[in-house]
Amino acid sequence: MKKIYYKPALGAALLLCHNVNAQKESPNIVLVVVDDLGYSDLGVYGSEIHTPNLDRLASEGVRFRQFYNNSISAPTRASLLTGQYASKAGVGYFDVNLGLPAYQGYLNKESLTIAEVLRKGGYQTYLSGKWHVGKDNSNNERPAQRGFDRSFGILGGASTYLYNHDYEKGINPGPLFEDNAPVSYENEKDFYITDAITKHAVQYIGESSQKKSPFFLYLAYTAPHWPLQAKPEDIAKYRGHYDIGWDSLRTVRINRQKESGLIPQDFVPAIKDRDIPDWENLTYDEKHLWAKKMEVFAAMVDRVDQGVGEVLDALKKTNRIDNTIVVFISDNGAPAEEVNDLFGIYINSGTVGTAGSYESQSRSWSHVSNSPLRAYKTFAYEGGISSPFIAWYPSKISGGKLLKGQGHIIDLAPTFYDIAGVTYPREYDQVKPHPLAGVSLKNVLYNATELDDRPLFWERAGNRAVRAGNYKLVSIFPSYEWELYDIESDRGETKNIAAENAALVNQLSRLYFEWAKENDVVDFEKIKPKESLLKKVNGKGIDIF
Repeated sequence: MKKIYYKPALGAALLLCHNVNAQKESPNIVLVVVDDLGYSDLGVYGSEIHTPNLDRLASEGVRFRQFYNNSISAPTRASLLTGQYASKAGVGYFDVNLGLPAYQGYLNKESLTIAEVLRKGGYQTYLSGKWHVGKDNSNNERPAQRGFDRSFGILGGASTYLYNHDYEKGINPGPLFEDNAPVSYENEKDFYITDAITKHAVQYIGESSQKKSPFFLYLAYTAPHWPLQAKPEDIAKYRGHYDIGWDSLRTVRINRQKESGLIPQDFVPAIKDRDIPDWENLTYDEKHLWAKKMEVFAAMVDRVDQGVGEVLDALKKTNRIDNTIVVFISDNGAPAEEVNDLFGIYINSGTVGTAGSYESQSRSWSHVSNSPLRAYKTFAYEGGISSPFIAWYPSKISGGKLLKGQGHIIDLAPTFYDIAGVTYPREYDQVKPHPLAGVSLKNVLYNATELDDRPLFWERAGNRAVRAGNYKLVSIFPSYEWELYDIESDRGETKNIAAENAALVNQLSRLYFEWAKENDVVDFEKIKPKESLLKKVNGKGIDIF
């Protein structure tokens, strides 16, 4: 392997923006982010779930085989909104303050959001959905203070989907906000938060059409993050679909991925965790319950796809569809959380899928969702940091191509600036912004060129990784022992080759520590919370993930 050097702020040199103001022909930009969706949970990535709108965007656009996130919600959103590594943006751990600037839990002023930069360049800016990069208004953390003209959604990490009027155990959607004001839809018949997020996105597209300037819409769905709650008509579509169980379904998905060319025929899938039972060893009642959970999960994904269809319809009705780029990603891999272990079964007051239920698909189904990759959300293995990625722009992007190279969420901001023709400012409100860490993917998306190799890095809660060329170095907290994988031939991470490649391990570890120093990363053992800061359970709500 050739010697690789870490170059701080690489993206600043590669960003190809030119004009201070957005040009008249600059495209509208729609960034769709879903929550806890696994690598294989869309039809075009191997799933049986009905996602015709997203599948259409993929067939008419491009996909990445390998596109990376930060393994968990808040750090991912910090990076995608700013083009910075999460610690550089101030959200190195989560949306909680661990006492250091890199871990303060909200975006710092030096990390400009896409909305701030594009609005300065003449764009209208909208958010509908999940914020989760700071919720303390005294620190100006709300979307309205970080560049968004209009915004609706939740400030925290998760929400229920339906209103539960069992007030003794009721956990209800939100708290919801619109712009800077709290709102409630408790009396609205048939309220479902995914639909509300879509409705506001469609409303904002309508508002934008009254002006000549382009718009940026950040459409951040909370689905399919648990709790598993869905509309009955969507659940009905999947009744009986998951009776085959997770072992068989995983095989089916992997075979679909091979048939489509997403993965090679000789791909060796990740090994199933020992604590995931064989489906055939479950009792009849256990199978019924587990199948029901996945039916609801599928229904939640289905409803997101329906929402994307409504957004496309709104673009068409406002004559903006021909000049709009749509990008779709997930914030992390499917989760391993067992909700009953986190909160206790006492929370449940209804069957799976209803307003009174509080369940997750758990690691047994998430192992399927992340097929054929290893591990889950929060881990630095491929199953935790890999995202499906779709980009659609009919007038500029040729359809149906699978892109080579490794994209990363730090690349989204510079890509949008490049496509919009908006310059990333050297000064903003008397603050000198951090240089962008990512690179523009414009040429890769438009011309399907191979993305130039550059090292990519991860650190979150002590889980560390560096990807350079074909190789990936990784360690999982609390272990500090490095593992090495040849991702080109073993993306399932089944064979640790660190022992026979000591020189390469040393080279990549040096890259990691150079990057860590540049990005203010510290040893997690020194700053880890003494008790969990990730959950807050009371009579009215839960704030987690």
